[in-house]
Amino acid sequence: MYTSFFGLSEKPFAITPDPRYLYLSERHAEALAHLLYGINESGGFIQLTGEVGTGKTTMVRTLLSQLPQHADVAVILNPRVTPAEFLLTICEELGVALAPEDRDSVKQMVDALNRRLLEAHALGRRVVVIVDEAQNLSPEVLEQVRLLTNLETPTQKLLQIILIGQPELRVLLERNDLRQLAQRITGRYHLSPLSSDETKAYVSHRLRVAGGGGTEIFTLGALAEIHRLSSGIPRVINVCADRALLGAYTRDTRKVTAPLVRRAAGEVYGRRFAPAWLGWLAGGVAAAALAIALVGIWRYWALAPERARAQAAAALAAAAVANASSSAQAASAAHGAASGLASELASGGASGGAPGAVPGSAPTAGSAALQPGVSARQGPSLSTQLEAHAAETAEGEAYRRLLALWGMKITDLHDPCAQAAKSGLDCFEQRGSWAEVRMLNRPAILTLIDEQGNRHEVVLSALDDHYATLELADHSEKFPLEEVSGLWFGEFTVVWRPKTRRTRALSVGMSGEEVRWLRRSLNALRGSSANPARGDLFDKDLAVAVENFQREHRLNVDGIAGIQTQMVLETALADPNSPFLQPPAARGS
Repeated sequence: MYTSFFGLSEKPFAITPDPRYLYLSERHAEALAHLLYGINESGGFIQLTGEVGTGKTTMVRTLLSQLPQHADVAVILNPRVTPAEFLLTICEELGVALAPEDRDSVKQMVDALNRRLLEAHALGRRVVVIVDEAQNLSPEVLEQVRLLTNLETPTQKLLQIILIGQPELRVLLERNDLRQLAQRITGRYHLSPLSSDETKAYVSHRLRVAGGGGTEIFTLGALAEIHRLSSGIPRVINVCADRALLGAYTRDTRKVTAPLVRRAAGEVYGRRFAPAWLGWLAGGVAAAALAIALVGIWRYWALAPERARAQAAAALAAAAVANASSSAQAASAAHGAASGLASELASGGASGGAPGAVPGSAPTAGSAALQPGVSARQGPSLSTQLEAHAAETAEGEAYRRLLALWGMKITDLHDPCAQAAKSGLDCFEQRGSWAEVRMLNRPAILTLIDEQGNRHEVVLSALDDHYATLELADHSEKFPLEEVSGLWFGEFTVVWRPKTRRTRALSVGMSGEEVRWLRRSLNALRGSSANPARGDLFDKDLAVAVENFQREHRLNVDGIAGIQTQMVLETALADPNSPFLQPPAARGS
């Protein structure tokens, strides 16, 4: 996907709890230190809480990777269990041998666990139980957890228990019936969201771990938006940053900007986000309006006596000039008509206005910013039209329109690709950029997300440097690429016609009819009819020819003829009457 585009070795913002990506903010470093201290010290409970997505599970993974060698740990990831199941899980994690008949007996399991703890104590080892998502523990299980801390010698507790959970865990442990357990908690720590500066450092850290150089991919405005929209929650930062990178990739830009972050967050949350300054502006306008209103009220009351006198004088003056005004109306109307005509002529001469233009009309503010050859599109926006035609933008309808461009009519909208296969066509789903769509040069189904967060499947039937032609309901319409890009995050599907019975990636050492077709097709492009005796063997010479073709068409140059390489090759030799986004003769001209 976008990793090679940005020079990364892997995706930097995956939400899996990989300890390599742990960013130790001041709070995270302190929390980890507390956990490690608790493992080395004796007895009681340690409580670690934090909002959803603040890195608690990643902290557990990091803790496990830094455990002292004298510690044995049982990790419970699913706390929705009965007291007996809870004890059984601890015994299994610590390797405590249990007879089959003892696995349902709480007493027998506690006795066996106690023996295991005494053996560990005699060997100088520490035994730790870590419970993740501890806010989901039932009161009965929590009471059993408390009872486990009674396993002790005259000098120290034999079991250290670490409870990790969401803020609800703190509320749970404040219950009166759990006060005995709460009193045994020797350490409490709460993970806070990242600050603005920590968010920037967090993004930079993850990019460096993934092989990048730091935060230069994200502008300062983008980083500020990531912090604002995520509230400093690391998991939300990951999701928004990942979608923003994908959005930049689909637009062929190596800089992630604030608008891209807002679009990415909109897709994640399913709603639109306005720039931060818009809220400040709205607040300023409201404050100014309130001030003006207050001043107006004050002036009205302060000048009320003078206002009454002025109104009486105005009434007398109106009566005096009534007759004179009626005689002047005709002259005024004639003068206004002459002025309007002169203005129209002057406007047409100065601006080169076309005949029939509306008098006094002027170019819109946006038209001056349009690229050469691009004119402002009239009518409803793309998002508005998608919402209006939501019933016609379902996946089945999109496949029906796409396959119709290939001269194929389908009857079952539930499995259109299976029907396409019967006619020798193959569906290919991909995430990419406009560059990849142009490279494949075949009509495609674009997955668009409207401004309300709804998903739409729309057929792209033509594409040029400035416009994309989309099939909407019963008509085609051209939209500026910028407008389509605002709703598209790179997901698309194309249909192509393989020339062999099966499709697979081809590499050195392979053989078969697919290799034979590959060699013949590359030879045909070069105008060569050479056909070696072993034309069905993928040798090093063929690998070099594949690399040259990939380099010429801006594909990933690896000498392996993957599905994408085969599709571009098939399109280069395709029947000119088959559907293209751009006519073959027009490509590259």
